[in-house]
Amino acid sequence: MSDQDETVHYDGPSGGWGSLRGITRIFGKEWDSPAVLDTLRRQNKPGGFMCTSCAWTKPANPHAFEFCENGAKATLWELTSRRCTPEFFAGHTVSELREWNDHDLEQTGRLTHPMRYDPATDRYVETSWADAFAEIGKELQRLDPKSAVFYASGRASLETSYLYALYARLYGHNNLPDSSNMCHETTSVGLKKVTGSPVGTCVLSDFEKCDAIFFFGQNTGTNSPRFLHPLQEAVKRGCKIVTFNPVREKGLVEFVNPQSPTEMLTGKGTEISCQYHQVRPGGDIAAVMGMCKHVLARSESEDLLDSAFLEQHTNGFDAFKASVEAASWDEIEDESGLSRADLEAAADVYCNAKRVIGIYGMGVTQHVHGSQTIGMIVNMLLLRGNIGREGAGISPVRGHSNVQGQRTVGISEKPELVPLDFLAERFDFSPPREKGRTTVEVCEDIIGGSVRAFVGLGGNFVRAIPERERMEAAWQKMRLTVQIATKLNRSHLINGEVAYLLPCLGRSEEDMQASGPQTVTMEDSLSCIHGSVGKRKPASEHLLSELAIIAGMAKATVPPNPKVKWDEWVGDYSSVRDLIEETYPDKFEKFNERMFTPGGFYKGNKARERIWKTESGKAEFTVPDKLNAVGLDDKQGRYRLITMRSNDQFNTTIYGYSDRLRGIEGTRDVLLMNPEEIRAAGLSEGQVVSLVSDADDGVHREVGGLVVTPFSLPRGCVGAYYPETNPLVPLWYHDQLSKTPASKAVPVRIVA
Repeated sequence: MSDQDETVHYDGPSGGWGSLRGITRIFGKEWDSPAVLDTLRRQNKPGGFMCTSCAWTKPANPHAFEFCENGAKATLWELTSRRCTPEFFAGHTVSELREWNDHDLEQTGRLTHPMRYDPATDRYVETSWADAFAEIGKELQRLDPKSAVFYASGRASLETSYLYALYARLYGHNNLPDSSNMCHETTSVGLKKVTGSPVGTCVLSDFEKCDAIFFFGQNTGTNSPRFLHPLQEAVKRGCKIVTFNPVREKGLVEFVNPQSPTEMLTGKGTEISCQYHQVRPGGDIAAVMGMCKHVLARSESEDLLDSAFLEQHTNGFDAFKASVEAASWDEIEDESGLSRADLEAAADVYCNAKRVIGIYGMGVTQHVHGSQTIGMIVNMLLLRGNIGREGAGISPVRGHSNVQGQRTVGISEKPELVPLDFLAERFDFSPPREKGRTTVEVCEDIIGGSVRAFVGLGGNFVRAIPERERMEAAWQKMRLTVQIATKLNRSHLINGEVAYLLPCLGRSEEDMQASGPQTVTMEDSLSCIHGSVGKRKPASEHLLSELAIIAGMAKATVPPNPKVKWDEWVGDYSSVRDLIEETYPDKFEKFNERMFTPGGFYKGNKARERIWKTESGKAEFTVPDKLNAVGLDDKQGRYRLITMRSNDQFNTTIYGYSDRLRGIEGTRDVLLMNPEEIRAAGLSEGQVVSLVSDADDGVHREVGGLVVTPFSLPRGCVGAYYPETNPLVPLWYHDQLSKTPASKAVPVRIVA
């Protein structure tokens, strides 16, 4: 690798004064009143409101300020003083607004009124809630229900998600993709296959007892910064952290705790990772194979393997052991991009630890063979019984605040995951039994013309998906598009023949209904359920809650049913929680009583109890059929593109143009390359180039205007920002089991 002096980078630690300056900058842009400070004070605390940003868990004993840089940005973004009014839309055509960038669209502020798209003037015009619901209902009634899609972003509450899923099934379809389809569906499928559970097995206290943590493809400093606190505490008590990531992310290198006056004054941080290995994109299978090879070699002379656990609780060990022994070190080194010595050093940390946690993120899940990578990480943990006991386990780190919880309460295209027989009896109807569409399948069928209606509960679907150009062209051929949102984004500007933009309350705002102020709930990455109470005055008197909007559309769409009590449910959200408890009694016992439990209440996980809901009834060892997770072989001139998020961004929301932790300021139009590869390609720093698809499918995909920027990366790969480079991701290029877009090793060429 090239010397750091040749690359853009950040010399400081994650956290520290840099983090405070990042928050202060957004304060300056979005400040609405001193009351925002009280809102931040309540954030992520028992009885407070839960952050709309990441899904990292909330501790029972929170810090004085239990929010991170990005969490504060998300809250300030929601509480902006700016308003996007009917007068704004009267002054701008939709065609004009399509030329605006993502940041500037959201800078228009909070949406204030329900709006209907008028194709004659190419403008949004004000409408009433009653008229909007009535027309949406009539349009949906005219369509085959199976031609409609109800998408949900990961921020909608458990209560909203439950009613949204019920609405879809009462209407007649299981087309309920959510943002999990774009990120951690690989976990839901791949992890369930090997442990029987679609979610991780760890709880927060495990991080207080583990001896080692292995990270794969997860950028904690940007995507879940509050996680850095337990990591720092773990390191200080002697826990070893080993990281595998193509990008050397600051959060897993060094951390200064902004909550510590001593650390802030001295600037003395904590080294987080004792080993940091820049694995090739998709090379984690080979890396873990190499570690397992060393563990098995050492076990021949040392008592390392948990033989009793392997015998009682696992299936397939012998086949896995044979595959490890058959793998050559030359191939392992080539596919991982790491040396045997480095992999053996990492494996020694594993061997010397009694309790080990495996962490992974989208650097694992967003690959064509991401499910196999998950299987390999589980293989390694199983060798020494590191699943199903304290201080150990597998822990995928989810992104959006309630994306895991939505799946728990029925947002799923897979009918087998939903208690349809119970719903049929409870609500006296015949729920659809046919499998619904995943996000990729939705995109395919919009392009193909069989999807006629799209309802979006939050999110920015059009901007987040692959094949954006083809999708935007096809999108406008749909009959109906409905978007429920707090702020304007690109998805609201690509409309069907009939289109509505419906503004909702933010999570920090008071939700007043017939029975008084309401509470909503969500599930975090560690399977704990938390109540959330908004206290702020709503941005507009015309806003409705997400539940009220869903109920309003449902009442106008589906026939009346005495057992379906939309008005009662909207009037008192506790009645919805009663329904959730009734539907999922094993997870939500005494839901209303427990929702403000400090640290949340744990919904349980059978794999944590070593009860394996797999086909064999045991935890499954798996044998990968290749040593990298990418979908296409290497060839001359082909690079593996890693799409990345900045620390001034959350999903498709762009807060600003500072990627401080990587040393990139003022732009997102960059192509990150290893300096040696810049020279080898005959390029120069600052040169403007294009990326074109190299997917061997005959389709031209191109993103231009990218400035060549030297950056520390492994050989054969380049980096650029998401969502700007989404057009380069083929729709068919996804994880084989989950259909999650494979955005972490996209085949591209550079055109100067």
